[in-house]
Amino acid sequence: MEELSELQLKELKETLDTLRHELKVALEVSADSTQTVVLDQQAYGRVSRVDALQQQSMALANKEQHQAQLRKVLAALARVETGDYGYCLDCDEDIGYSRLKARPEAAYCLKCQSQREEGSRS
Repeated sequence: MEELSELQLKELKETLDTLRHELKVALEVSADSTQTVVLDQQAYGRVSRVDALQQQSMALANKEQHQAQLRKVLAALARVETGDYGYCLDCDEDIGYSRLKARPEAAYCLKCQSQREEGSRS
C-alpha cells in the first residue's frame, strides 16, 4: 500500500469534517427523542406508552451509536493534525485509501481490525 497523497488526505479530511457536522446535528435532533417519557395514563393508552418507551429506547441506542462514531471521527481529525492519519494504530502500516474512503474514521488496517473483531468474539 502507499501513503496518502495530499489530494487524498484533503478529500478525506473534508469528509471527516462533514461527518463531524452531520453527527453533531443528528445528536442535537435526537436530544428531544431521548427525554424521559412521561407516563400520564390520561394522555396515553397502554399501547401508546409502550410505543413511546420503545421509541425512546431506539433513540437512546442511536444516540450512543452517533456519540461513538463522533468520538472516532474526532480522533481521526486529531490524527490528521498530528500527521498520523492513515496509519494503523496497531501495526503502523498504511491503512489504504480505499478503506479510508469507505470508513474515513478507521484507525486500523483491515488485518488488524479483523483480528480485533475476532478477539472480541472470544
